[in-house]
Amino acid sequence: MSVIGLGTWPLSGGMGSMDDQTAIAITRTAIDSGINLVDTAQVYHGSEERLGKALKNGYRDRCFLATKVIGDYSPEAIRSAMDSSLRKLDVDSVDLYQIHHPDPSYPFDQTMETLDRLQEQGKTRYIGVSNFWVEHMQEALKTNCIHTNQLRYNMLDRRVEAEVLPFCERSGIGVLAHSPLAKGLLTGRYGVDHKFPDDDERSHLPRFRGETFAHYVNVADQLQQVAADKGISLIQMSTAWLLRLTSVSCVLVGAKRPEQIREHLGAAGVTFSNDELTRIEMILQDTPGELYGVRWDGDSDG
Repeated sequence: MSVIGLGTWPLSGGMGSMDDQTAIAITRTAIDSGINLVDTAQVYHGSEERLGKALKNGYRDRCFLATKVIGDYSPEAIRSAMDSSLRKLDVDSVDLYQIHHPDPSYPFDQTMETLDRLQEQGKTRYIGVSNFWVEHMQEALKTNCIHTNQLRYNMLDRRVEAEVLPFCERSGIGVLAHSPLAKGLLTGRYGVDHKFPDDDERSHLPRFRGETFAHYVNVADQLQQVAADKGISLIQMSTAWLLRLTSVSCVLVGAKRPEQIREHLGAAGVTFSNDELTRIEMILQDTPGELYGVRWDGDSDG
């Protein structure tokens, strides 16, 4: 599995409108460039259908395909969601099927047993979860193995560092890091006066408004100088900073244009000196995190 994967939330139009041809071009550019993990979800408004088109002509055989179920985790609903995803993706099976968010109102043993049946039926090769904290993983592991946990993790969202990442590493659970650019805050592309269009989810998020947004723009400007001194972009540094950890198996990157994929690939192989890591930490130490208003929000950013 490539250490950089394609997250397809932007392909759904959640971060601004996108047509089918652009979505297909982004997906195929990623696979042609060596990215072989492609992640989507039931809730990614049309993303699965677009991937179904993009993965024709041999592209399905060249990627590790992952999707997720959300909402109703009853056995019947999970089976129905899987069949729906397979139809939309126009495939016979996926490589990884994930529970999108923990919901203790559905018994974990039933949920995991249902995933086990889907695996036995050949509809998925591996079983994963997403946005699970330690207590949720412990419950799920009582019934079945977990191969991956997809987590929101970036330089501004670091709550998983204390307990979740160490637990995953000890348990042999691969971590797929989503939202590595904090929905664009870590691109260095926005000024304090930037206005997001109404069809972009960021126009409604607290981090992208007023003084809070201005603070993050300032942080990004400082981080961009560190990246410039390394001869890389802030986007590349943000991804490489995640890949420095052995607990992170893959970073899921998003794109709204094919050329953005190529920039992300420049993060592979980047290393940091202790002085550089200290410099980054000094910039981040007074930065508030987790300001989306809920414990987990959104997925792979662009």
